[in-house]
Amino acid sequence: MDLFSSENQEQKNLLPHGGAVYYYGPLLPVHTADQYLEELLHEIEWKSDEAIIFGKHIFTKRKVAWYGDLGFEYTYSNTTKKALPWTSTLLKLKQIVEQKTGETFNSCLLNLYHNGDEGMAWHSDGEKDLKKNGAIGSMSFGAERKFSFKHKQSKETVSLILEHGSLLVMKGSTQTNWLHRLPPTKSTQMPRVNLTFRTIVTQAL
Repeated sequence: MDLFSSENQEQKNLLPHGGAVYYYGPLLPVHTADQYLEELLHEIEWKSDEAIIFGKHIFTKRKVAWYGDLGFEYTYSNTTKKALPWTSTLLKLKQIVEQKTGETFNSCLLNLYHNGDEGMAWHSDGEKDLKKNGAIGSMSFGAERKFSFKHKQSKETVSLILEHGSLLVMKGSTQTNWLHRLPPTKSTQMPRVNLTFRTIVTQAL
């Protein structure tokens, strides 16, 4: 199932069952989205992501950053990150997402993909630190990339293109029942920055 058109999708749940995903399309004019992309590329404290897989300490080409209301600690892939204080740019974007969705968020995990060679394998965001069935607001800047969901049991898939300056929201039981990924592509060599606004409930300060 492919959903490559963003028209009339704002109120439509893209998942056939077992979760809720809403694509709002681009929220910003192109020139404004361009400005935010430049600010994010140069102002965020990007670091290579780390993971411990089968006992090996792995560093990715993809870079990440973690920001929040407090010094939240967030653990995934057997590594722990401590949140940095919000930047003014991130606070502006958080306000935009909260006003659009009616949700509230206290943290943001950012990913920087330098080009289409970098992606993300199938996974779900079900870490114990996250609010159970809470919303995740995902903003994309830069290169348009395909984004896919796969049901954990039936293996059925749903895919769409995430546009520059766009918003995707995952909520409800999505993380319980569905995996998602950003597949690599040869169609672009442009960078992409993704912001995933989240709610942390466990505070390890």
